[in-house]
Amino acid sequence: MVKLYFSHLKQNLKSQLEYKWSFIMSLISQIFVFFTYYFLIISLFTKFNNIKGFSLYEVLLCFSIINIGFSFNEIFFKGIDKFEDFIIDGSLDRLLLRPYGILFQVMCSKMDFSKLARTFHGIIILIISLYKLNIELTIGKIILLLVMILSSIVLFFGIFVLMASYCFVTVHGLEVKNLLTDGGKHMAQYPIGIFKKGVIFIFSFIIPYASVNYYPLLYFVGKSNSVWYLLSPILCFIYLIPCIYLFNYGVKHYTSTGS
Repeated sequence: MVKLYFSHLKQNLKSQLEYKWSFIMSLISQIFVFFTYYFLIISLFTKFNNIKGFSLYEVLLCFSIINIGFSFNEIFFKGIDKFEDFIIDGSLDRLLLRPYGILFQVMCSKMDFSKLARTFHGIIILIISLYKLNIELTIGKIILLLVMILSSIVLFFGIFVLMASYCFVTVHGLEVKNLLTDGGKHMAQYPIGIFKKGVIFIFSFIIPYASVNYYPLLYFVGKSNSVWYLLSPILCFIYLIPCIYLFNYGVKHYTSTGS
């Protein structure tokens, strides 16, 4: 299956590079979009020295981790993000006849390599933030940072799968999907602790954005020594289980278009 996935990856890349100027313009547009978000944060800190005790580079560390996870999913799992198209045009029926899992086939169906620009910029801002914060990167902290990035990828993958499950009921799930992905991403670009208690509760226990780059961040920058904060990224992996279960449940009870 790994070999098949990479075969689809190469085909997706080749098809997008067939239109080189279109691909280049898409990359450039992604650069501008990303820096719009970046300069909004910079502009905010021209008026304030900190936000509830969080410095500019601590916020940018949050920003980079959440954007790396989101852009990674948009690159490699774009097919899941566009799952409603399979239901609308009836192509899901064709996938059901193949000897591979539906989720795997949907993952292979579409990738968006123009979002690589966002991933690279996220990594650059991450490196700059770490340098400016002057954090001593022990082996433990390096592992924690990698786990935070991985949990960001896993969380957005789970949300994409959950929204694909939602499409079995509504077909179009754009508004709810945007609320959980784009809306959640924009809020999670900042430390969740700056928001009110209701938002913190939702982003801690219902959609665990706080387990990606808030609770572990507090441990990482030395604002807390709580072991629970250190272990909080595990919630993102646990969150993935019901998301996949709901997707498989939707596939099991899917009614064919009959076309």
